[in-house]
Amino acid sequence: MAKALLSLSATQLSERIRNKEIRITDVLDAVFETIQKREQELGAFITVDEEGAREQGDALQRLLDAGGDPGPLCGVPMAVKDNICVKDLPTTCGSRMLKDFVPTYDAEVIRRLREAGAIFIGKTNMDEFGMGSYGETSFFGACKNPLDPTRVAGGSSAGSAVAVAAGEAYLALGSDTGGSVRTPSAFCGIVGLKPSYGAVSRRGLIAYASSMDQIGTMAKNVEDAALLLQVIAGEDPMDATSRPLREKVWPIQKRKDLSGISIGMPSGWLGEQLSDGMRRNIDVAATTLRDLGAEVEEFDLGYEDLAVAAYYTIADAQCSSNLARFDGMKYGHRTDDPKAASDLHRMLKKSRSEGFGREVKRRIMLGSFVLSEGYYEAYYLKALQVRRLIREAFTRAFQRYDLLLGPVSGNVAPSLGASFQDNLKMYESDRYTVPANLAGLCAISLPFGKDDSGLPYGVQLLGDTGCEKGLLEVAAFLEAASLSGEDQQVARGEKGGDLNGEGL
Repeated sequence: MAKALLSLSATQLSERIRNKEIRITDVLDAVFETIQKREQELGAFITVDEEGAREQGDALQRLLDAGGDPGPLCGVPMAVKDNICVKDLPTTCGSRMLKDFVPTYDAEVIRRLREAGAIFIGKTNMDEFGMGSYGETSFFGACKNPLDPTRVAGGSSAGSAVAVAAGEAYLALGSDTGGSVRTPSAFCGIVGLKPSYGAVSRRGLIAYASSMDQIGTMAKNVEDAALLLQVIAGEDPMDATSRPLREKVWPIQKRKDLSGISIGMPSGWLGEQLSDGMRRNIDVAATTLRDLGAEVEEFDLGYEDLAVAAYYTIADAQCSSNLARFDGMKYGHRTDDPKAASDLHRMLKKSRSEGFGREVKRRIMLGSFVLSEGYYEAYYLKALQVRRLIREAFTRAFQRYDLLLGPVSGNVAPSLGASFQDNLKMYESDRYTVPANLAGLCAISLPFGKDDSGLPYGVQLLGDTGCEKGLLEVAAFLEAASLSGEDQQVARGEKGGDLNGEGL
């Protein structure tokens, strides 16, 4: 029974629970049994709240039995990235600095999910404060890919992707500052949606880079990702950057085909940084979209080679400012060094040195440098100017095309530990995802094809700001095509050409 329950989508599960075909306690039994079996190997969760989840489930079941309707996510177990505040549950951001922090309030997205009937089963592991591309910088240990535990899960929303892919949760929340929802979704073979900047309230999300942070949805399929977005999106009077969702995104409107849809492929994303297998896989995705009726062509977007440098300059500057509050006095870890008790400077230095990991300290120092006197105009201001040029390039592109198509990463998930050998290579791996954050676009990662070892490739569709509805409609079409037997054979190189990647 557990296997049959876990095979359901979140949409199917909620419908059957509300129709009283399934009891919530049986669903929770299946989920926690899976967590018990796989968690020690995978490291998806920092905190598992079985007691709290069962209390939520019992309350929802009583409401259902009494004839009430708890909402569209009734009884659906979901995981929450550990930088999103959930009242009375630790929120660590994957850092020693916040290992003892317990919020006294719910983030706005959590409040909305409670109203929709979702059940929170725990807080997921993540790169420390969101700083990492592979899920390996957490104070609590690396996340491992459920498809191959010798590989990374992707970051920074690593645990959320692992939880959904491994059957430990039906849905998960992540946050995406430069690809942190899309990259782990691609590596783990699930769907990851980054909404437009402002589409989802950031109140209760612990900030990394405030002008680019965005809470996103992670799910088994596009329909579930859309349902979750519909629940959490919309204006929040306590978040000045939030705005109403332009159009209802769930249920996804069904189209006969993709005729009339134009899709551009930025040529700068199709160069030598891609593995041969990933490039051929993108070509198959483009051909599939053409077969569905869309017009697809390559074009020159411009500024692709500047995006990573601009992103890391801006993100590091903003993180150095946002993380200044964690000093052992107002918030965060305080050193036990007895010599620091009477020396404020020593206490601050020791607390931050002990509380932050190496990657976070590296980015704080880089950010402080580019904001310092004499370097602000040379680096930070220049990066903001490049950001404006990138946004203008996308504006021109969306005057010609409805959507853009490209890779999420250059290849499948790399081996554990690879990122520690070359930090610059890790930063450069974000070249396909950071542009959407710089420009405030919506974007979705879809599993499409596999390499010869069975690891999934991820393709990415991008839409203009506020165009989630159209993005999800086309993504659902591409997803349906990728799930057909013939297209899976083509993507694996078993039919119509060899698409097997060269490995790592």
